[in-house]
Amino acid sequence: MNLNLRTTQVDLAERSYPVLSGPGALSASMDRVATLCPNGRLICVTDETVATLHLETLTGVCEEAGIHLHPLIVPPGESQKSFARLEALCGDLLALEVERGEAIAAFGGGVVGDLTGFASAIVKRGTGFIQIPTTLLAQVDSSVGGKTAINMPAGKNLIGAFHQPALVIADIAFLQTLPARQMRAGYAEIVKYAALGDATFFNWLESNGAAALAGDEGKLTEVISQAIAGKAGIVARDERESGERALLNLGHSFGHALESQAGFEDALLHGEAVAAGMDIAFAYAVHLGLCPQEDHALLRRHLRVSGLPSCLSEAPGGPYTASAMIHSLNNDKKNRNGNLRLVLPRGLGTTFVYVEADVQSLENFLNVQLGAG
Repeated sequence: MNLNLRTTQVDLAERSYPVLSGPGALSASMDRVATLCPNGRLICVTDETVATLHLETLTGVCEEAGIHLHPLIVPPGESQKSFARLEALCGDLLALEVERGEAIAAFGGGVVGDLTGFASAIVKRGTGFIQIPTTLLAQVDSSVGGKTAINMPAGKNLIGAFHQPALVIADIAFLQTLPARQMRAGYAEIVKYAALGDATFFNWLESNGAAALAGDEGKLTEVISQAIAGKAGIVARDERESGERALLNLGHSFGHALESQAGFEDALLHGEAVAAGMDIAFAYAVHLGLCPQEDHALLRRHLRVSGLPSCLSEAPGGPYTASAMIHSLNNDKKNRNGNLRLVLPRGLGTTFVYVEADVQSLENFLNVQLGAG
């Protein structure tokens, strides 16, 4: 028995599913995978980078379980979340005569997960779907919750669908080959969970986050499990983001605005954008008199010691402009009735949706932040 293996249930009535995380999660999940492969095959979408590093491992585990793995390999990078790549992938799936009763696996990071999940949602009006995330960011965030999407010039993730997986397998063995910068980017999402709703978890990260980032198996397993449990609970209570789930966007509205300017490329990783976005949210809340300065200082210090952008001016991939950020914010999916909806903190561990932002004053604030160190 693997005592370090964790199972978290995402409770969505008849669409509930387990998330297995920790060392050995892949091997431990194969009986479940087999039940989702009625034809004895698993169509797997991955990118060139992950295929080089890990496809042989997945193929071997599948063979041991009596499953034939059929890989579809796409180029890496955020730019692949496009209509062109989606159309090509859907064509490949149809050429393989995919059936609605079989599952398609996303084997990679958030880009592969989003692209594959959206294709799974629309091919033949929906097929089965398995997430096998290979990055820290995907394991703790994008693989859980059923959000799938592609990008548009107007902004990130603007075309998509809610399509829940039947199974998520988050094996930390895949993280051994992840570059340190990608590990830090994933860690930003973990800090987000603590900052938005769990001050106790934030305190735990202050003491243990560095060890988790350095690859301590026990600490890494624990931090991933806690983040997954936090998201699973919110998704179960608000699957389609009509209320509480919007809080998961702490740092994301500002972060997506930065990503749009950076061109959705590796000059600015998603987690780096989220880290900078969280700092902007805290700084703006302090500016409005809604959040204690001390809590902002604690967050900024933790981001900095974790090697993440701790203010807007530190975000890589610029230069950025406040006017372009405002343009992206005006296209944010959370907006209603023409009003910006920003997730802001009242303090570490407490957040809310702020609907009273004045666009001009916010642009002035962002201009100041762009010049601050």
